[in-house]
Amino acid sequence: MHWLEVESKVRIDDVKRLRERIKRIADFEKKEKRGDDYFTLQKKGYPKKAFRIRDDGKKLVVNFKKHLPKLYSRGVVVKKEFEFKLSDAKHLDNFLAFLKEFGFREWVKKRKTTESYIHKKYKRIVIEINKVEHVGTYMEIEFLAKRSEVKKAIKQIKEVQKELGIKESQIDNVGYTRRLYEKGIKDKKYFLKK
Repeated sequence: MHWLEVESKVRIDDVKRLRERIKRIADFEKKEKRGDDYFTLQKKGYPKKAFRIRDDGKKLVVNFKKHLPKLYSRGVVVKKEFEFKLSDAKHLDNFLAFLKEFGFREWVKKRKTTESYIHKKYKRIVIEINKVEHVGTYMEIEFLAKRSEVKKAIKQIKEVQKELGIKESQIDNVGYTRRLYEKGIKDKKYFLKK
């Protein structure tokens, strides 16, 4: 089954204040560093299609998302998510050799520290505070849903926004990779080495 990622993102200026609000309605789950390396076949410009390999220090996961704009609601986006694990270093090496052989290129690297909280009432709502290198700090409110649950997910996300005092004008769903691309940030190559 492929999950639909229903989410809303907000740029944060006062992290301490927002964290206090979050702790009133959600329980801390974990803090972790995540490294995402993005690959594409496109040679120039911002790619229309790309995927990532995520390293969270425990596992490697290949992930790509397909935007579903027909399901969007003001300030909330919906994407179909596909992913699979690379079980060990040998599988990673083989997968990277495959990518290189078929012409994929690594185009941007994203590094972030994430604090995750689980909403006390809506147990499937995850609230994250993401500090993204070169981009800034953002809050994401996310619900992994089946297609039949999208309306419910959107409703709950909007309720959580109200609980946290988030106005629609504060919502900023521009992707982190777009922000990095627009700033010209690529960092050192991580996986594919020449």
